[in-house]
Amino acid sequence: MGKFVITKRKNDEFQFDLKAGNGQTILTSEGYTAKAGCTNGIESVRKNAQLDERFERKTSSNGKPFFNLKASNGQIIGTSEMYESVAARDNGIESVKKNAPDATVEDLS
Repeated sequence: MGKFVITKRKNDEFQFDLKAGNGQTILTSEGYTAKAGCTNGIESVRKNAQLDERFERKTSSNGKPFFNLKASNGQIIGTSEMYESVAARDNGIESVKKNAPDATVEDLS
C-alpha cells in the first residue's frame, strides 16, 4: 500500500512525497509555507489521480520522460522523477492512480 510522507525542507516549507508500497517515490509536491496547504495538496492528489487527463506527460530538456499531476485549475500538484523510457513513465502514472486513493499519511515534519 502506498503512503504520503510529509517532510519539512531546509527553508521551512512543507512538502509531500507519494511512495509506492515498495517505498519508491512516485510523486513529489511543491513546497508549501503551511502544513494545511500541504495536507490540502494530498487531498487534491487523491481526487485528481483518478482522472487520466490530469496527468501531463512531458519530456525534459535532456530527453527523459516525466509527468506532472495537475489540479482542475491547471496548477501542478506534483511531479514525478525522470524516467529512462516512456513505458516506465506510464507505469509511474499507473502507480500514482493505484496508490493515491487509499494511501496513508505519515507526518515526519
